[in-house]
Amino acid sequence: MIHLQDVLELDFAFLETFTKRINTPWGALFFNNEQPTHYDSNHAHISESSEDPAVVIDEVINFYQSRKVIPRFYIYNIDKQQKLLTALSKTGFQYEELISPVQLWNNQIAKRLSSDDITIEKVTSENYQAAFEIECSITEFGGKEAGEQVFETQFHHPAFTHYLLKYKGVASSTACVFTDGNQARLESVATLEAFRGKGLVGELIHYIQNEVSKQGVSKLWVFPINESIEKVYQKYGFETVQKLTMGHAFLGGKSIKEIQGK
Repeated sequence: MIHLQDVLELDFAFLETFTKRINTPWGALFFNNEQPTHYDSNHAHISESSEDPAVVIDEVINFYQSRKVIPRFYIYNIDKQQKLLTALSKTGFQYEELISPVQLWNNQIAKRLSSDDITIEKVTSENYQAAFEIECSITEFGGKEAGEQVFETQFHHPAFTHYLLKYKGVASSTACVFTDGNQARLESVATLEAFRGKGLVGELIHYIQNEVSKQGVSKLWVFPINESIEKVYQKYGFETVQKLTMGHAFLGGKSIKEIQGK
């Protein structure tokens, strides 16, 4: 059985590669002063209920506003958070709920297509710009402004490996893998719009599955941003083991659904 805390621990390890964390009695504060508009870098995480949510809200507002950052919460275990949600509404926070599928690879590698049109390589300083432009062109990821510094940080971090797929010699798709111990997480799978519908994502995923198998990774996870993309990953051996409902409360800016174009 997959427990929420196990999933969150992997998520925390991922987040801490590009942001800082301060643990609190009620959860955690994530912040990156150099990336103030990046939501994942700057939010309060809450998974346990609080007896005095007004105090928590005041603490979060003061923390982020002192850094000139919009206060926001990522809230889990929604069924236990009614006091907090009521207090957030009274304080003027906007609110949305997102369903986040959690998928685990079944360790079965499908055979790749044999095509001279497709080549896959690791991202290096030589092809960095091509990979960067693909990933930051995807509006669902927040676009160039939100992703530029995060991409650079991840590229230089030893826990990340980025991959670039070229179709007929043209850079077309990217993905990266975050490794933490014997677990890994597939991230930032992206294909330029002009090259979609050619099965390139599947080719890239199959290649990465082979790579992590060689490295002895026992669990390969993926966290699709919506249920539609969840179905795509199911084609490539990822089984949905849980669906998390996350609340996003924010005092300004766009909702996550707006950014993702929902």
